[in-house]
Amino acid sequence: MSRRTFDLRRPARRRWFSGSWVWLVAGGLGMLLLLVVLSWEKLPRSTPPLARQKLFRSSLIEDLNITVEMLSPYSFTRQIIDQISLAKTLVVVSKDNNNLQFAAELSSQIRKCQSLLSTAAMMETSLVMKELEEAIRDMGLLLYQAQQLHYDSATMIMKMKGQLLSLDEKMKSETEKSTKYGQIAAEELPKGLYCFGIRLTMEWFMNSSLQRKLLERRHSLRKLKDNSLYHFCIFSDNILAASAVVNSTSMNSKHPEMVVFHLVTDEVNYAPMRAWFSMNNFRGAAIEVQKVEDFSWLNASYVPVLKQLQNSETQNYYFSGSGNNRTPIKFRNPKYLSMLNHLRFYIPEVYPALQKVVFLDDDIVVQKDLSELFSINLNGNVMGAVETCMETFHRFHKYLNYSHPLIQAHFDPNACGWAFGMNVLDLREWRKKNVTGIYHYWQEKNADHSLWKLGTLPPGLLAFYGLVEKLDPEWHVLGLGYTNVDPLLIKNGAVLHYNGNMKPWLKIGKEKYKGFWEKYVDFSHPFLQQCFIHG
Repeated sequence: MSRRTFDLRRPARRRWFSGSWVWLVAGGLGMLLLLVVLSWEKLPRSTPPLARQKLFRSSLIEDLNITVEMLSPYSFTRQIIDQISLAKTLVVVSKDNNNLQFAAELSSQIRKCQSLLSTAAMMETSLVMKELEEAIRDMGLLLYQAQQLHYDSATMIMKMKGQLLSLDEKMKSETEKSTKYGQIAAEELPKGLYCFGIRLTMEWFMNSSLQRKLLERRHSLRKLKDNSLYHFCIFSDNILAASAVVNSTSMNSKHPEMVVFHLVTDEVNYAPMRAWFSMNNFRGAAIEVQKVEDFSWLNASYVPVLKQLQNSETQNYYFSGSGNNRTPIKFRNPKYLSMLNHLRFYIPEVYPALQKVVFLDDDIVVQKDLSELFSINLNGNVMGAVETCMETFHRFHKYLNYSHPLIQAHFDPNACGWAFGMNVLDLREWRKKNVTGIYHYWQEKNADHSLWKLGTLPPGLLAFYGLVEKLDPEWHVLGLGYTNVDPLLIKNGAVLHYNGNMKPWLKIGKEKYKGFWEKYVDFSHPFLQQCFIHG
């Protein structure tokens, strides 16, 4: 019986699944390719600059707003402006090279481009792409022609420098004019306020009942010396402004019956000021009106400013404008020499019976109750004030002449400045430390205007140096008359100060801040309506 030969080969495996495996792999690769293609479509593609500009031009509509067009990275307006600047220089160079025909062609094209832009900007019409492209092309041809004339590059650079210097001088001149006209507008009394004063003066002398009302209020005179009450002093020749201060303070006071206002004005405004505050009731607040001319002790033998005004050179310096032309025009304002402005340095003498008062400027408005100011501990200092040294230009060196040895020896140039306008004054400490005497000393030293130019803040900084207690900035928010102020500061501020030329009662006042002041003026009053004073 024969044996079967042993087979060493492996048994054959089944291959039924091999075809399916191939199809699975192919399908997976296909899905992966599809995902790559889809993701590639979503990726941002970079386009060459020329292609982008062509795309931008093709997407422009025929009428494009000039402001929107200027914001474009491919602005045709800016391109024309650059061409105009270069063409102006080439006009000068062409004339210097006696090429008058080419200079005339450039000038004509400049006028055409300027007319195109000014019409779109001033008349609020739309830019037309066809006109823009023609203007750019025509100017470009002229600039190319100038390039072929081979004008000297050094000459071009010198001419452009000259143009820049000329523009800089023009800018300085226009800035000076703007400052001058703004100062004039701030100093002039609006016709409405002039009419208001005249109307009140007539009422005072024609209406005897107003004078009787004033006599009937004599019973409140005891309040004028009561140190348990809240005393505010205001020195002003502006009836409406003073009224807004009184009205806003009393309206926001928790206890208006405890509020006493001490107003001092001049001879001209004395009658209308008394008339206005007699015919209106400010929530029961007591109001005293005085005139500065009644203070017999305020004379040239005692007050350095009045003594200096008797000097013809001083009068010429401040009133004829023939002094140092480098002195900013704002320091030539005669109001700085008004005794109503300097009366703040004589408050203890104006009110000898009072111990503590709050001084308020007439260009402020009150938003919160101020009674807490009278309980603030001044820690032996004379004045409580808000510091203004957040920026370097509000430090002492900004206001004083530190080239003078007296200033150098006594005052730190980086000391913080502070604001007049809302100040808490301890009159007992004032008298004890003889602040008025210190003020007199520095005023006499400044007879030749070598320590500071003018104003009440510089001598105030010197007189109260080392005697000021810092208050929370929310008590006194400044800048509403000349700059933009943080809305949050305005919202939280107790006193808003319109320091600067843009007073809220003037046409040049900032519109966005006028409302805070106007809410305390009764524009429905017949006298205000008769004088066309409205909000």
